[in-house]
Amino acid sequence: LCGSCGGAGWVKEAVPFGHPHFGVLFPCSCTQQRRAAHEAAERVRLSNLGGLHDKTFATFNPFIAGLRAMIPVIRTYARQPDGWLTLLGPYGVGKTHLAAAIAHEALGRGEMVLFAVVPDLLDHLRATFGPQSTVAYDERFELVRGVPLLILDDLGTESATPWVREKLYQLINHRYSYRLTTVVTSNLKPEAIEPRIYSRLCDPAVGTLLTLRAPDYRRRNVSPSDA
Repeated sequence: LCGSCGGAGWVKEAVPFGHPHFGVLFPCSCTQQRRAAHEAAERVRLSNLGGLHDKTFATFNPFIAGLRAMIPVIRTYARQPDGWLTLLGPYGVGKTHLAAAIAHEALGRGEMVLFAVVPDLLDHLRATFGPQSTVAYDERFELVRGVPLLILDDLGTESATPWVREKLYQLINHRYSYRLTTVVTSNLKPEAIEPRIYSRLCDPAVGTLLTLRAPDYRRRNVSPSDA
């Protein structure tokens, strides 16, 4: 049992009668610790980083040719995310790893962050319209629109239906208008990104756009005979 509260979870201050705190119950330090642990676990759950637990800056090779000049910029952003950061480049250059590393840094500071693969996110939003959904569309969409740090991974791999295009634009435009901290990754070339969205991604008043060029890391350690 806790030595301060005996397991009750609450304590009283030793103050004289007439003091504003006389007889008032305050949460014990053990209760505060449980609350902090619960809140931290909830932030981890909501972050959607479970499958990317190993994608941190510690596990990323910063000396890869073509990325060396970019890593300090990304690390600086991760330490104090502000505005937008867009990472463009082909498959396998490490965009998802770096975006997840930014998310882990924020999570480690106790900040709210959501990592979302764009096609999966839109599927989840669409599913909230179904009769079996336990979450209302408006509730889910507001969570995504307003989360302090949103990572949108793999922009451009979603199905380009009118509904998808409009919802994606609404999401990005809202965060752009309110200057909400956002990281976007895409393997599309600039001219292939929807013009309304690309216009916002490349606005220097809002954030930074980086193009990553490096060999496909999934093939770096594969010999021609193994390929």
